[in-house]
Amino acid sequence: MGELLGYARTSTKEQRLDLQLDALRVAGVKERYLYSDQASGARKDRPGFVQCLHDLREGDSLVVWKLDRLARSLRHCMELLDELKTLHVSLVVLEGPFAHASPATSEGKLLFGIFAAFAEFERDLIRDRVLAGLTAARSRGRTGGRRPKLSPKQQELAVQMARGGTAVTEIARHLGCARQTIYTALAQAKTVVD
Repeated sequence: MGELLGYARTSTKEQRLDLQLDALRVAGVKERYLYSDQASGARKDRPGFVQCLHDLREGDSLVVWKLDRLARSLRHCMELLDELKTLHVSLVVLEGPFAHASPATSEGKLLFGIFAAFAEFERDLIRDRVLAGLTAARSRGRTGGRRPKLSPKQQELAVQMARGGTAVTEIARHLGCARQTIYTALAQAKTVVD
């Protein structure tokens, strides 16, 4: 019988892996076979996941807390299931509607396909809501992105100092910012400096 390799994933650093890792340990995954990432499930290049797949051997089992921890798109999920089948590796899902369903059976394939489709649908809904929110914000005059490092008064001061012959390095030091910030402010003001 092969080893149990466990994989856990959260999308952001604010989320914690504890719940998933605890569940994997209870399922019998040894500490040295725990792999994790803090990245979107849509990404295929997650370092922990890539290492987990690399370490899987014939007869091993890949254990996840929920199926959506593996992939967020139907295509990616189906590719993973095919890859696991080729490697003769079984998949164990601990929680959710597909817990203990085997993707090796016809029913399991159907269930996993349906779940993956819903996960992809959820991801598309989230993206659509974000885009709608950005559009609504833009219509109200708000733009996204980082706030300027310099206030309008500081930008004016930078322009005045540059026109007075002060070196960019000195202006940056005086305003407590990087030289590139000063160059950007001067470019926006269309001020020519040496």
